[in-house]
Amino acid sequence: MPPRFHLTTLATLALSGLLSACSSADDSATTAVASPTPASEPQPASAGTLHSWPPAHAQRAESWLLLDNGQRLAADADGLWLLDQHGEQLAQHSGNFSTLDARVQDGQLLIATTETARQQPTLLQADAGSLTAHHKLVLPSSAYRVENLCLYRDDAHNLHLFVIGEEGKGDQWLVGSASQLLNQPAHIRSLGLPPEAEHCAVDELQHLLYVNEESVGIWAYGAHPEAELGRQPVDMLAPFGGLQELVAGLAVVPGGLLALDAEARRLHSYRLTEDGWQALEPVELNGSVEPERLTARLSDGHAELLILDGDDGQLYQSRLDWPYPALRNSEPLPVVQPLVQTEPVPSVGDAADDPAIWLHPSDPARSRVLGTDKRNGLAVYDLQGRQLQYLRVGRLNNVDVRSGFQLGEQQLDLAVASNRDHNSLHLFAIDPTGGELRELGQIATPLADIYGLCMARAADGRLYAIANDKDGRFLQYRLDGHSGEINGELVREFSVASQPEGCVVDDQRQRLFIGEEGEAVWALDAGEDASTEMTRVISVGGPVEADIEGLALYQHPDRPYLVISSQGNDSYVVTDAEPPFTLRGSFRIGLNAELGIDGVSETDGLEVSSANLGGPWSAGMLMVQDGRKRMPEGNQNYKYVPWQAIADALQLD
Repeated sequence: MPPRFHLTTLATLALSGLLSACSSADDSATTAVASPTPASEPQPASAGTLHSWPPAHAQRAESWLLLDNGQRLAADADGLWLLDQHGEQLAQHSGNFSTLDARVQDGQLLIATTETARQQPTLLQADAGSLTAHHKLVLPSSAYRVENLCLYRDDAHNLHLFVIGEEGKGDQWLVGSASQLLNQPAHIRSLGLPPEAEHCAVDELQHLLYVNEESVGIWAYGAHPEAELGRQPVDMLAPFGGLQELVAGLAVVPGGLLALDAEARRLHSYRLTEDGWQALEPVELNGSVEPERLTARLSDGHAELLILDGDDGQLYQSRLDWPYPALRNSEPLPVVQPLVQTEPVPSVGDAADDPAIWLHPSDPARSRVLGTDKRNGLAVYDLQGRQLQYLRVGRLNNVDVRSGFQLGEQQLDLAVASNRDHNSLHLFAIDPTGGELRELGQIATPLADIYGLCMARAADGRLYAIANDKDGRFLQYRLDGHSGEINGELVREFSVASQPEGCVVDDQRQRLFIGEEGEAVWALDAGEDASTEMTRVISVGGPVEADIEGLALYQHPDRPYLVISSQGNDSYVVTDAEPPFTLRGSFRIGLNAELGIDGVSETDGLEVSSANLGGPWSAGMLMVQDGRKRMPEGNQNYKYVPWQAIADALQLD
């Protein structure tokens, strides 16, 4: 995802700048975290002398915003003010407000502000001409003083609000869907921010949240609701960067970032490139001003600026050339939404891992989903995500299911999991009526660190469990229970060069797919006596980014599809499951604002069924592990996605 790109690859440049500054032989030399622009490149024209802009109204306002149409929006103790470029009042919304951000949508202003007395962030959906509010959304009172707030639209056009508070506290809230404000806000995650943060700005193209640390510098955080936690420096105060005194205001313009250096009376600008944040020559702010707050908009290749003097509240206008185009991401992937999420697994941390789907023999709506808790056991869920059963049987990593296992005189459905406590195959019987699981026992393996697992059924009905080790070894066991006792006979062994995990078998075509996490997906014959020669299905690079995790098969009536968890970019890749393994596309799973279900990232295992499970699952269902549970934050869980949504997004037959 975009946030992963910028907080890893762009981090390299930032870190190298810091190290360079710290190791400089000349202590007086200043090395910026953001690289200075070579003199041969075009520089922004000097902002020149700042021009006083005395508004006729809202003269006491500290919070200002330049709108795209050139109008100004202000917030103060008398309300919200809409002014024209000459400072004349166009509209007012009464109240006592501080902080301000806004977005224009379909003739409406979506305004984010803070009700000063109660310290409650507030969203207003108001008419863009009259400020008449049609919808109001008030967030809960914060346990901290609100310093600032910033709006953000994600790649699925959901509206978020970042709240920046005192003492390093902050929060991200979901406040709107693609079309309107929500009736109730949803808390996405708490933010650990710098203790002296006061200003924020969001780059929606790059999904980055910029926050200042007053006496330290500027930081970039992933803004996307599924972004990994962490930050990277954009620029630091000297001697570690190019800033001189105090970061007092931030504003994003397409292609970069503007920042006020308060006591030095400079405007710093940063161009965002493929290699990171590139510092441009700072602009001296000429005129009597102690810059404290900044708002900007891009118009005809110029950045128009409105700067607040923190000493006397005077406003100044200026502009600078901005010839830098916005950095463009690759074509965004289609986003599908989950319709159901399971209850969280009992264990904290990285616990949920791999799911399997058991089909009820007579009533598809009573089918069950099995999900491993790799710290403690196995959970059983219904199609509404309710946990029906939890077996505390140890560290189970991967699980798979097949029907028709003969155990003595009884035929039953079988689930097998890889047990990392005992490096064993852990077997469970599934009751055909209610779907309850009971332990059958374990089959020891010689593996030193058992990891992934999948099951297979041969044409003659024999069942197999195929397990792998982190060292790359695969062991294939033929399972048998005719004597009334479970047995596993090792019938085949092969290996890959590096760590594998996910695997899946196409029983109809007797083809085994295995994932070598950092290398490729491979296909080979699934038969116990077959050749172990492997064919490359898809390599890491391009749509698949390491690690390759879960693999699953969708049995389309005409052709099977292979679904791959591409953990490195939080996406899912679909290919044909028959040679030449044609790539069909990739997608992501985003949040469902209406149902209050967060999106999905860091997926380990997944499973898919083409069975008609009724309702939204009539074309089948994809189930995925979610590595970051948010909205609210908590233990990991699993998400259910209708296959029809995936087929529509990728235009599958």
